Amino acid sequence: MEKKFVVVGLGEMLWDHIGEEYKLGGAPANFAYHAMQLGGESHVVSAVGDDHLGKKLTADLSQTNMILDTQVVDFPTGVVEVTLADGQPSYEIKLDAAWDNMQFTPALEELAKRTDLVCFGTLAQRNSVSRDTIQKFLDTMPDTETSLKVFDVNLRQSFYSKALIEETLRKSNVLKINNDELVMFNNYFGYEGLQLEENFERIIRDFNLKYLIVTFGEYGSYVARAGEVHFERTPKVDLVSAVGAGDSFTGSFCMAVMRGLDMSVAHKIAVDVSAYVCTQPGAMPEIPETLKARLK
Repeated sequence: MEKKFVVVGLGEMLWDHIGEEYKLGGAPANFAYHAMQLGGESHVVSAVGDDHLGKKLTADLSQTNMILDTQVVDFPTGVVEVTLADGQPSYEIKLDAAWDNMQFTPALEELAKRTDLVCFGTLAQRNSVSRDTIQKFLDTMPDTETSLKVFDVNLRQSFYSKALIEETLRKSNVLKINNDELVMFNNYFGYEGLQLEENFERIIRDFNLKYLIVTFGEYGSYVARAGEVHFERTPKVDLVSAVGAGDSFTGSFCMAVMRGLDMSVAHKIAVDVSAYVCTQPGAMPEIPETLKARLK
C-alpha cells in the first residue's frame, strides 16, 4: 500500500478579504490543502477566535477533508486585507490575531512526532507564543531521510528579522523564497554579487538544505539541491489571481519528491499546478485530475 504522508501546515490561518469577498487563506493552510489533493494526510495547525469569522473559517475548512488541529483563543480570528493590481496581491496584515497565540500542547507534540512534511514561515513567528510553538514542533519532528521541514520565509511588512530567519533556517531542510526576498536574504548573509548558481550552492551548503526553491514570478522558477539546479519558465495563462499560487507550487513539489519523483519532474508538476491556480479565484481551487495523476 502506498504510504500516506502526514503533512502539516503550521501557522497563520485566516481570511483573505478581497474586494467584497472573504476567502480562506494563510500560506500554511493553502500548502496543506494542495498537498492533501495530491495524497497527503493534511493537518492545519493554527488558532482562531471565539467569533463569527472563527466559526465560519473552521466550518468551511472542515469541508476540505483536511484535519483541523486548531485552538480557540481569546483573540480575534485573523483577517488580511488583500489588494489586487493586475492580479498580483499586496497585503495588510492585522496585529494581535488568534494565530499569533498557538500553544504547544501534548496533542501537538504527538502530531509532530509522526509528521513527514511541514510548512511554516516567519509571519506566525512575529509573536513569541506562536514562535515558541513552531520552534518546538520542528525540534520534536523526526529527522528521517525523506522528511521535509519547509521554511517558506514569506516576508511580510516588518514581521521578520535576520536572527529569526537564521534560527528558523537552521531547523529546516527546505527553503522556499521569491526573487525579492532573495535580494534581502543575500544582503543579510553576505551573498551579494554571486552568480545565481553559485548563490544557490552557497545557501544549500551553508544551511545544509535538501532543496532550495526560488520563484521569479512570471519569469520562471528554480529548484536546486547540492550539485544540481533546474529552471522552468512560468507558463502564460489568463491570470485571475496569484493568491496561493506559491503555496500550491511548494506543496506540489514536496509531495512529488517525497513520492520519489526526480527533482526536475517534480518541478514541472509544481509549475503546472501553480499556473492552474493562477487561473482560478481564491487560493484553494480543486486541482484537475490530469495534474493529480502525474504523481502516480
